[in-house]
Amino acid sequence: MKQLLSKLKDKDIQQLIGKQLRFGVIISSIIVTIGGIIYLVRHGHENPSYRTFTGVREGLNHLPGIWQGVLENRGMNIIQLGIVLLIATPIIRIVFSVIAFFIEKDYLYVFITLLVLGIITYSMLGGLAG
Repeated sequence: MKQLLSKLKDKDIQQLIGKQLRFGVIISSIIVTIGGIIYLVRHGHENPSYRTFTGVREGLNHLPGIWQGVLENRGMNIIQLGIVLLIATPIIRIVFSVIAFFIEKDYLYVFITLLVLGIITYSMLGGLAG
């Protein structure tokens, strides 16, 4: 494992991070498109009512509810899963950056990147984002 890490160059790591970003965006776009098609097939003929605000439907605001809806083949939940994956894509990039800085033995940037990751994680799990 140590030999593999020592052979990786900065360019290789940057290409890996770039591929991860592209892959994440493409996969999430495909999932959102599939969810949109399913939603339109099932609900495209309905007339929306804009007189009353109903808010976020139950099950779309937490991961277990989203996953349950995906297993039930609900279009809105599939769309929401794609959006969650899109949000997770740059967060995964931050994790890859921590690994890249660690391989390069640039410990100041490892610390700074871990701090950024910690702030993002705290904001998401702590309910501070809204």
